[in-house]
Amino acid sequence: MHRILLVFLFCSISSFAQTYTSTIRGNVKDADTGLPLANASLTVSGTGQGINTDASGEFRFNALPVGRYVLSVSFLGYESLTIPEILLESGKENVQQIRLHMAGKQLNEATVAASRPISVNSIQAITIEQTLRYAATYMDPARVATSFPGVAAANDQANGLVIRGNSPNSMQWRLEGVEIVNPNHLSNAGTFSDRPTSTGGGVNILSTQLLGTSYFLLGPFPAQYGNVTGGILDMQLRNGNNEKTEFTAQASLLGLDFAAEGPLSKNSKASYLINYRYSFTGLLGAVGVKFGGEDIRFQDLSFNLNFPTAKGGKFTIFGMGGVSSNAFEPEKDTAAWAFYKDGQNIIYKNKIGAAGVTYDQPLGSKASLRTVFVASGLNTTREAFVVDPKTLARRDQIGNDALSNSKASFNSTFSYRFNARHRLKAGIFLTGQEFDVPPSLWIGDVKLWIIEPFANWSYQLAQSVTTEIGLHVMISKLHETDAKTSFLLEPRAAVKWQVTDSQQLTLSYGLHSQMQSPNVYTSIYGNTNIQRNMHLTPTRSHHIVLGYQRTFNNSNSLKIEAYLQNQFDVPIGTDLRIQYSAVNLIEEKPYVRFDNTGSARTYGLEASFQKFLTNDFYMLASGSLYDASYVDLDGIRRASRFNGRHTFSLTAGKELKSAKESLWGINAKILWIGGFRDMPIDEAYSRILKYTIYENQGSYSVKMKDYFRPDIRIYWKKSKSRYSRTLALDLQNVSGTKNEAYRYFDVRQDKVVMQNQLGLIPVLSYRWEF
Repeated sequence: MHRILLVFLFCSISSFAQTYTSTIRGNVKDADTGLPLANASLTVSGTGQGINTDASGEFRFNALPVGRYVLSVSFLGYESLTIPEILLESGKENVQQIRLHMAGKQLNEATVAASRPISVNSIQAITIEQTLRYAATYMDPARVATSFPGVAAANDQANGLVIRGNSPNSMQWRLEGVEIVNPNHLSNAGTFSDRPTSTGGGVNILSTQLLGTSYFLLGPFPAQYGNVTGGILDMQLRNGNNEKTEFTAQASLLGLDFAAEGPLSKNSKASYLINYRYSFTGLLGAVGVKFGGEDIRFQDLSFNLNFPTAKGGKFTIFGMGGVSSNAFEPEKDTAAWAFYKDGQNIIYKNKIGAAGVTYDQPLGSKASLRTVFVASGLNTTREAFVVDPKTLARRDQIGNDALSNSKASFNSTFSYRFNARHRLKAGIFLTGQEFDVPPSLWIGDVKLWIIEPFANWSYQLAQSVTTEIGLHVMISKLHETDAKTSFLLEPRAAVKWQVTDSQQLTLSYGLHSQMQSPNVYTSIYGNTNIQRNMHLTPTRSHHIVLGYQRTFNNSNSLKIEAYLQNQFDVPIGTDLRIQYSAVNLIEEKPYVRFDNTGSARTYGLEASFQKFLTNDFYMLASGSLYDASYVDLDGIRRASRFNGRHTFSLTAGKELKSAKESLWGINAKILWIGGFRDMPIDEAYSRILKYTIYENQGSYSVKMKDYFRPDIRIYWKKSKSRYSRTLALDLQNVSGTKNEAYRYFDVRQDKVVMQNQLGLIPVLSYRWEF
C-alpha cells in the first residue's frame, strides 16, 4: 500500500512539474539558386543551443520547451539573418524555410521573416503569427496591413485598402507572385451602391492556415512587378508538414475552420495541406437566425500539395474555391421600416475559384528557374426588389447586376548570380483577362491580354553601397476595334547606402502603369449611339521614395520615408458638368466618356517604430502625413476622395506567463485616420427625383469626420503534451465610435442620411492544434 502511494505521489509531482516541448526545424538554402547550404550555423535564443545544417541543408532543434524564440542563422560568405517572434506550441512543429543571400561583405545582421525583403523601400512582411496575434485581423493579412504607415481601410466591413491616398482599385492581389482576381468573399461589403469592388471584400477566401509569409509593397516596385500603381499584397502559400500529420480546428462567431497537413508518403518528402471553412452565420442562418435583417453565408475549400523533385527542385499544385451570399429581407412588422432599404429584398451571391502550379529548379551552382501558372475566376450577381408592404411579396425589380471576371497568369523567372556582387533576374509575365457585365447594358464581353518582360540587375557598387537597375515592359491590348495597343517602357532603380552598421539610406524610383478597372472600361455614354470606354490606355505613374532606417538592436528599428507619386494619363470625364476622375472611383460606374487626359499627385512623409516580440512585449507605432489631389477637365487641382491628410496606428501587446504552461496575451490596436471626402448632395432635387442627386458630380468637396477605432484582442493559450489550445476574444471598435461611411438621400426619411460604419463587433474563438 505504501509503495502504491509513493508511486502515485511521484507520478503526481512529475505531472505537475512536467515541461511540454516541441520542435523547431527546417532548411537553409541559397536564395539565388535554391540549393541547400550545408554547415550553416543556427542558434536559438535563451537555450544556449547551437547546431549546423546537414548535407541537405536541414536542421532540427528537438525537445525545446514551448514558448517564444528568436532564431539566428549565419553562413560564411552569406548575409546573416535573425528570425524573431517564433511561437513554439505543443502538438505543432515550427518549420522554417530560410533563404540566405551571398554577400560581398557582411554588413549588419538583418531581422526578417525568413529571407531578406524583395524590395529596397516600402515593403512589409506579414507572417501567420502576426495575423493570429494582432487585434481584430480576423486572420486576414489585408487587415494586418492597416497597422502599417500610410494604409487605411476604405470601410470597416471590407478589406479594401487605401494606400497613400490612392483608390483601392490601384491595389493588386497576387498569389505565388502572379496576378489573380479579387480573392475575397462578399466583394460588395461596405460599398455605397452594394455592388462588387475589384479588390476588396468581407473575408479573404484563403484561410490563414494555408498562408506562409506574405509581402505588402507600397511602391516603387521592383522590376518583376507590373500592372499596378498603388500597392501589392503578394500572398505566399506554405507547405504542409512533410514528416508529421497535424490538425487545426477553430470555431468562432465568424465560422468553423478545419485544417490538416502531413506527409503524402513515408518514402518521400512530399506533403499536403488542406483547409475547409463554413461560416457560423451560415449555420445559424440555416435554422432561420438573422443578423440585422441579413443572412450571411460563406464557405471555401483550399489545398496545397508539395512534391520535391530531382536535383533540389520543387513542384506544387494548389487550388481554392468558395461561395458566399448576403440576403436582406424586410421585417414583417412594416411599422419598423425606417429607411428606404427596409422595404426591399436584396440577394447578393459571390463565387470565386483559383488553381495553379509552381515549379522551382536549381540550374547548376549559380542559377535557378521558377515557373508559375494560375487561373482564377470570379462571378457575382445582385438582384433587388421592392416589397409589397401588405403581402411582403416581391413587387418591382429595381436591380439586376452581374459581373464575371477571369484571369490566366503565367510567369517564368530566371535568376543568375555572376558572383557575390552581381546578380541578374529576368523573366516574363503573360496575363489574359476576360470580364462581362449584364447584356442589358451592352452585348459581348471584354477580353484583354498583357505581356510583361522584365530584367533586374543587382550590383554591389562598394562595400556599403548596393544598387538595383531594372526595366519592365508592359504591352497590352483590349480585343476591341477602337482599342489601341500600348507599348510602355518602365525603368526602375534603387540604391542602398549602409552608412553605419545600424543606419542606412535608400532611394528608389519607378515608372509604373496599370490597366483600368472593368467598371471604367464598361461605362457607357451617349443617348442614341451608346458606346463604351474601350479606347482608354493604362494610367501611368512616376514614383520616388527616399528612406532612412535606424536599427537599435535585433528587435527595435525606426524607419522614415518621404515619397512623391505623380500619375498621368488618368481617365477623366469629358463633360465639365460631370467631372469624374478614375482616381476617385471604387465600385461606381459613371455613365460618361473618359479620356486619358487627367493627372493626380500624392506626396507624404511616413514614420514607423517597430519592436518585435521580445521580453513578452511588442509594439508597432506608425503614422503618415500626406496630400492627395487630382486635376480634371477644367484644369483645377482638387483634393481627392481619399485625401484624409493623415494616418496613425498603434499596435501593441503584452504576454503574461502563468503556471502550468499557460500564456495570456493582451493586444490592442488604435487607428486614427483623417476623414475621407464625399460629394455634396442636392437635397431639394433629390427629394423631387426620389434618389440621390449630387450638386457637382465628381467633386469631393465634403470632408467627413476623422476615423477613430480602438480594437482589443485577449487570448489564453494552454499547452498539453500532444496539443495546444487558444481561447480568444476580439473586440473591434471597443469604444463603439460611430465612424462616418457615406451620405445618401433616403426616400423614406425624406432627407440626407449619414451611413455609419460598424460599431462594436465581438468575436469569440476557440482554436485547437494537435
